[in-house]
Formats: sequence, structure tokens, C-alpha cells
Amino acid sequence: MWNKRSAGVTLIELIVALVIVGVAIAGAVAAFSRADIGSANPAVAQQMAAVADSMMEEVLLKPFNRPAGNTGPPASNQRRDFVVVDDYNAYASTGILDVEGNAIPGLAAYSVRVDVAPVQGGLHGIPQADTRMITVTVRNASMPQPFVLTGWRTQPLLPGEQTP
Repeated sequence: MWNKRSAGVTLIELIVALVIVGVAIAGAVAAFSRADIGSANPAVAQQMAAVADSMMEEVLLKPFNRPAGNTGPPASNQRRDFVVVDDYNAYASTGILDVEGNAIPGLAAYSVRVDVAPVQGGLHGIPQADTRMITVTVRNASMPQPFVLTGWRTQPLLPGEQTP
């Protein structure tokens, strides 16, 4: 005898439920795999930012003008020879080097380039000759885009001078 009050699901209801769950899981997996392909390794991106920040800090800590008696740029393109901000212009390195020019282990896949140029037209009333725009570009083969950091440096005021 067949009872209308029996609990449970029919075979057709079970198959329909499995198909719906399968389609939902397939859609979620496709979305996550597409997001994974489009995203870069966050550790590499963070390392690129750290390299750029470190290089920018090194450049910004150098004096704006040459000390008395130092008449020209350094004899080589080694960072340990750089005296002023302008000496870093067109500096490039494949593999990251410390301030002594030694390769830093684990950073051979990175490259860095520094460009220094006067700010066209000056900067907020400061003459062009007393301004520099510093651009640090860090690249890694596993990242589609380079990391670019830009900073500005101005000639310090002499005692008694006022801002324009």
C-alpha cells in the first residue's frame, strides 16, 4: 500500500538538486581560477615595493648639491660612489645591490632603474633648477606591471632665506 505521508525525496528531485549544486560549484571554481590568473603574487609585489622604497630613501638622503671641492660625477656607476641626488640619474641594476655594491641574495630576479630630472616649470614657486623629480622603477619577470615610485627633492633653504 502506498502512503502519501512518506518522507524523503524522489530520484528525479535528487538528480535535479545535484545538477544545480554542480553548476554552482563549477561557476565558483571558474571565477576563482580566473581571479587567480589575473592576480600577481602578493609577495613579489610587496618585495618590489620594499625595493623601490629603499632605493628612494637612499636617493633622498643624499645632498642636493656637491660638497665644496667635489667637481664631478663619480668615476663609476656603483652606488657606493654616489655623492648627490643627480648622480643617481640613469642608474640601473639587474639584481638588487646593497649600498656597497654587493648582490643581495634572493633578489636576482628583480631589476631597478632610477631617473632624476628637474621638475619642469618648478614646484609650487620653487625654481626648476632647485627641484628634482626622482622616479624609481622596479621590475620582476613574474609581474606584468613594473612598480613605479615617484618622489620630489628640493634645494634646502639657506639660513635667513624664506620660501617664495
